Amino acid sequence: MAVATAQHILVDSEEICLELKKEIEEGADFAAVAKDNSSCPSSASGGDLGEFGPGMMVPEFDAVVFSAPVNTVQGPVKTQFGYHLLKVTSRTD
Repeated sequence: MAVATAQHILVDSEEICLELKKEIEEGADFAAVAKDNSSCPSSASGGDLGEFGPGMMVPEFDAVVFSAPVNTVQGPVKTQFGYHLLKVTSRTD
């Protein structure tokens, strides 16, 4: 079974999500941006979600996490919780 590890940032709006994505693409540290901006409890650990398999996260997450290139920031991804930036840090197929 495939497993992945990922970091994410959760915010209330697509606009904020896009601003943060730009900061990261311009060299800001993903974990630092997560700590300062994410409304998810995972922000305390830099947005780290740990290891998980398909079906353990909401479908919108799964679709990105199990298809996107590793170590590339993806998003905004809209879910019932808000808008996410996602960064897959490892994946085994």
